Amino acid sequence: MQILVKSCKITTELIDKQQLVPLTLKEKLQLQTHKAMCKTCNAYEKQSKIIDSLITQWFGTNQTKKAKKLSLDKKTEIINKINKV
Repeated sequence: MQILVKSCKITTELIDKQQLVPLTLKEKLQLQTHKAMCKTCNAYEKQSKIIDSLITQWFGTNQTKKAKKLSLDKKTEIINKINKV
């Protein structure tokens, strides 16, 4: 069961990840299992979708597509900085 039930931190990472790339089957199960028990993560997902929608409206889809084309080095650098927090 612990394999499916992850922390809120991991769940919010999956929520953000699913907006950029498809999740694996395991990740989808982990996300759905956690959200079935956690109102906070459900609220986070709703708010995150609203924020993404507003950003797309304000800056257009071209800006969002550019963000998806970061180099692997830049992505790694960002991930490392996040993990240090």
